[in-house]
Amino acid sequence: MNEETEYATFAGGCFWCIEAAFEELGGVRETTSGYCGGHVEEPTYREVCSGNTGHAEAVRIGYDPDVLDYPDLLRVFFTVHDPTTLNRQGPDVGTQYRSAIYHHDERQRELAAAFIAELEERGAYDDEIVTELEPLGTFYEAEQEHQDYYEKNPNDRYCTINVDPKIRKVREQFAEKAK
Repeated sequence: MNEETEYATFAGGCFWCIEAAFEELGGVRETTSGYCGGHVEEPTYREVCSGNTGHAEAVRIGYDPDVLDYPDLLRVFFTVHDPTTLNRQGPDVGTQYRSAIYHHDERQRELAAAFIAELEERGAYDDEIVTELEPLGTFYEAEQEHQDYYEKNPNDRYCTINVDPKIRKVREQFAEKAK
């Protein structure tokens, strides 16, 4: 077993949704909800929700590259959110809910760009993909109450309406990769 942990960072709406979906995968060692892509240092949840910091709610995923590879993560990411809606996922509206891939290195950038181009070429979506592809920059961890939110609050109304369907998708479409 590989002791090395690799990282990927995605934004696709509320971080509770993205975090819970990736937690379903074998090979995911850790997930951390946080904020990327903004201009304010050490932003708070309230500040990010205002839409004034430029940050997106994002999830940093630590994974075992012997079990999952980066293209596996991209497939899951593009399955559990709508990459064609600008600054919106479900009931969550604003730039903080944009679709974005924050690449950690040039290899990730190239793989993500090629993956998006392939999706566009085959017409995987009716509308154009608006997912931003940006270098990671600074990742600010969200407050503790946002970490593992779904695990701690599975009966929360938001979770039952918005997170549960994403988890079902992962379990159904990626059963071979599930925990």
